[in-house]
Amino acid sequence: MLKTAFAAIFAVAAASGADYRVLAPTTQDNLTVFPIVGDSEHNTGGFLTLDEGIRSGEVVVAEQGNLGLVRPRHRPNGIPDPWPEYRPQQQSGAQVNRLMLVNNSDRPLILLAGEIVTGGKQDRVVGKDRVVPPHSQPIDLSVFCVEPHRWVAQSEQFGVAKGFMAQPSVRLKAMAAKDQRQVWDEVARSREAVVAAAPRAAAGALSGTSSYAQTLGDRAVQSRVDVVAAPVAKNWDSALGELRVHKAVGAVVAVNGQIVWADVFASPALLEKYWPKLVRSYAAEAVSASDYGKRAGATEKDAQAFLDDFQSQHESVESEPGVYRTTELQGNGFDAFVLTSLLPGANFNLHVAKMKL
Repeated sequence: MLKTAFAAIFAVAAASGADYRVLAPTTQDNLTVFPIVGDSEHNTGGFLTLDEGIRSGEVVVAEQGNLGLVRPRHRPNGIPDPWPEYRPQQQSGAQVNRLMLVNNSDRPLILLAGEIVTGGKQDRVVGKDRVVPPHSQPIDLSVFCVEPHRWVAQSEQFGVAKGFMAQPSVRLKAMAAKDQRQVWDEVARSREAVVAAAPRAAAGALSGTSSYAQTLGDRAVQSRVDVVAAPVAKNWDSALGELRVHKAVGAVVAVNGQIVWADVFASPALLEKYWPKLVRSYAAEAVSASDYGKRAGATEKDAQAFLDDFQSQHESVESEPGVYRTTELQGNGFDAFVLTSLLPGANFNLHVAKMKL
C-alpha cells in the first residue's frame, strides 16, 4: 500500500499513521462507488449516532427556546440521578437557522453534516460534523433550512429522516459554502430533478410541499432512487464479509464519470451504521445529475488520486477542548473536513468528508 497524505491526516497523535486504498468499484447507471479500505481501525462502539439517540429518546431536538430543565430524575433503584435532563417545552423564540439539541445519554453523540431533522416549524439539515458529550447542556445544532416555505409547527417532536440523508451537493452547500440561500437553491434544484426523474405520480403528490425530506421520502421518488441505490447496496452487502476483513471504512463516489465525494470513518462498524443512508444519498445525487445516464470516466487510479490529495492551501479549526476538533482543509479544487474526537481514551479522527468543488 502507498503511504498517503490522507493517512497522515487520519493518524492519531501517538500513532504512526495508516494506509488507505480504494478497491474495484460498483457501478449502477451513472453512479460509481469505490470502497475505501485501511490497515487499522478504532473502537467506536462507545459513540451514539443521532438515529440511535432520537429513537431511544435520550437525544432531544427542539426549536430555539423550547428546551426546559427537568430535575431531578430517578433511576430504577430510586436513587436520584446526578445528571439534569432537558425536555421540550412550549415557549417562543424559534429561528430558521437555530435548533437546540441536548444529549441526555451516557455516551458521546456523533453529529454528521447532511443528517436531516424533521418536525417543528420546518425541516433542517445539520450543517457541520461535531461531537456532543454525554449529559450535555443544550447546544446550537448549527442547521440550515431545507423546507423554505413553511413556518408553522406540524409537530413539536423532532425526528430524523428515515433511510436517507442530504445528497452530496446539498451537504457541500451546507458545509463549504455555509450559506442558507445556496442551500435553498440547491435543495430546489435537487427536488425538481429527482421529481422529474421519478414516475409522474410523484409530481402531483409533491406539488404542495417545498420539503426536501418529504420529497426524498416520497414513495415514487424512493422507487426511482432505489433503482440506482439497491444494486450498489446489494453488491456491497454481498461483499461485506470480505470488506470487513479488508477493513472497509468509507467510499469514494463518482457521478457521470466524475469523482465528486468521499466519506471515511474511523471503523468499519461506524461506516456500516451510516451506509444505508449514505448509499441512498449518493444515488439521489446520481438521479438528480443534469446529464443523467453518462457512465464512463472514473477509474480506481482517479479515486486513489482524489483520496491521496490533501495538500491544503488554507486550513481552519473549530474546537471544543476535550471533546472534538473539526479541521477544514481547502485545496486545489476540493474542500475537506476532518472530525477528530478529543475525548479521553478516544482521541482519533471519527469522520472525513472530502468534496470536489
